[in-house]
Amino acid sequence: MVFARITKKIIPILTGLIVGAGLLALFVANRQSPMHDQTAAILPTLTVIEVQPVVFRLEARGNGLARPAETWLAIANVAGKVVEKHPDLDSGKLLPANTLLLVLDPSRYQLAIAAAQAELDSLAAEQALLDTEEENTRLLLDLERERLTLAERELSRIQSLAESNAISKSQQDEQLRTTLAQRQAVTTLNNQLGLIPSRRQRVGAQTDQTATRLAQAHRDLEDTRFFAPYDLRLAQVDVALHQNVTVGQRLFQADSIDAAEVETQVPIFTLRRLMAAVPQPTRLPDALDLGEFFDFSSIRAEVFLVGIDAAPWAGRVSRIASGLDPKTRTARVVVVVDQPYRNADPPLRPILQRDMYLRVLLSAESPEPLMVIPASAVHQGEVYLVDGHDLLERRAVTVGFTQNDLAVIRAGLEPGERVIVDDPGPALGGMKVVPRRDEELELQLRRRAAGERQ
Repeated sequence: MVFARITKKIIPILTGLIVGAGLLALFVANRQSPMHDQTAAILPTLTVIEVQPVVFRLEARGNGLARPAETWLAIANVAGKVVEKHPDLDSGKLLPANTLLLVLDPSRYQLAIAAAQAELDSLAAEQALLDTEEENTRLLLDLERERLTLAERELSRIQSLAESNAISKSQQDEQLRTTLAQRQAVTTLNNQLGLIPSRRQRVGAQTDQTATRLAQAHRDLEDTRFFAPYDLRLAQVDVALHQNVTVGQRLFQADSIDAAEVETQVPIFTLRRLMAAVPQPTRLPDALDLGEFFDFSSIRAEVFLVGIDAAPWAGRVSRIASGLDPKTRTARVVVVVDQPYRNADPPLRPILQRDMYLRVLLSAESPEPLMVIPASAVHQGEVYLVDGHDLLERRAVTVGFTQNDLAVIRAGLEPGERVIVDDPGPALGGMKVVPRRDEELELQLRRRAAGERQ
C-alpha cells in the first residue's frame, strides 16, 4: 500500500520532466541564428575641419600703468615774490604751449643787469683810454729817441774836442748829463709801453667777469618768468600769488598731453616668441640699443583700459626697459600712445591719464604660415582625424604653443587632413563615422589666427 502511494506521487513528476525535456529538445532543434542588420546601426556624425597653414599673428600681452611721456617739475632757480599768476594755474587745468604761467618779482635782477652794464661801459672806456695812452706814448717815444740820437752825436763831437783840449772839461760833463737824461726819458717811455699789455689784460679780465655777471643776471631775469614748454595738464600746484619763494622751492608739476607711456610687464617667453618674428637688419649695428637690432615699427601695439575692450588706443613700441621686474620677473616693454587726448569720448573712451591701469596687446605677423586648430581638439597630445575611408584615427601631435584658444601644431598634421573638433565620446581607432565639414568654423579660425576681432 505504501509503495502504491509513493508510485502514485512520483509518476506525475516524471511525466512533467519527460514532457519538458521533449519541448526543450524540440526548441533546440528548430532554433534560428539571429539576423545582423548592418544598415540598422547608427553611425556618429562628427564635425571636422580641413587644416591648412594660415597667416598667424603672434601676440604678447601685459598690464601696466599709464604715465605722461614728459613731466615738467617747475622749481624756482631764483628767489622772489610771486607778482603774477595765471588764473588757470590749478590742478587739472589744460593750458597750451607758450602760455605765461607765473612771474616772480624781477626788480632785483633788472638792477643787477643795469649795474653790470654800467661797469661794462666803464671798462670799455678804460680800454679806449689805454689805447689812446699807448698811441701817445709811442709818439713821445719816437720823439725822445730822435732827441737821444742828437744828444749822442753831440756828446761824441764834444768828446773829440775835449781830447784836443779845444773845450773845457765842464762842457763835456754838461753834455754827458744831458745825454744820460735823454736816455732815462727813452727808458721811462719804454717801461710805460711795456706795462700797457698787462693793464689791458687786467681790464679784459674784468670785462669778462662783468660780462659773466651780466649774462647770469639776464638768465636770472628769464627764470622769473615761467612759460609752458608744451601743451600740458597741471598735476599739482604748490604756489600762490604774493608768496615769497626761495631757490629750489617746488612750484608746480605739469604733464605733457602730446604723448603717454605705458610700461607693460610681458612674460619673457611670449616676448621672445614675438621678437623672433620682428625683422632684423642684415648687418648688426655697433650700437647696443635694442631699437637698432629690431624693427619695433613692425609690432602692432594696442592699449585697452581694463574693463573696456571696445575702444583701444593705437600705440607704438618705444623701447624695452633695462632689467626685469624684480617681483614678477617679466620683461618691461614701453609703449607710447601719441595724442592720447585727441579722440577722447567719455565714458566709452576716457582721457588716457596718469596711473590708469591698462592692458597692452603686442602682435606681429609670423614670418611663415602656421598650422592651427582649436585647442579643444587636442586631447592629451593627440588629435582625432577622419581618414579617407571615414574611419576615426588617433594621432600624436607636437603642439608648439597655444594662443587665444588656438593650438599651433609643429608636427603630426599634414595640409588637407580632416581634424575632428567634437568630442566623440569613446574615440575608438577604426570606428566608422559620418564627417560633417564646418567651413564657417574654418573661416573663424583663419580670422582669429590673423588677429581679427570677432
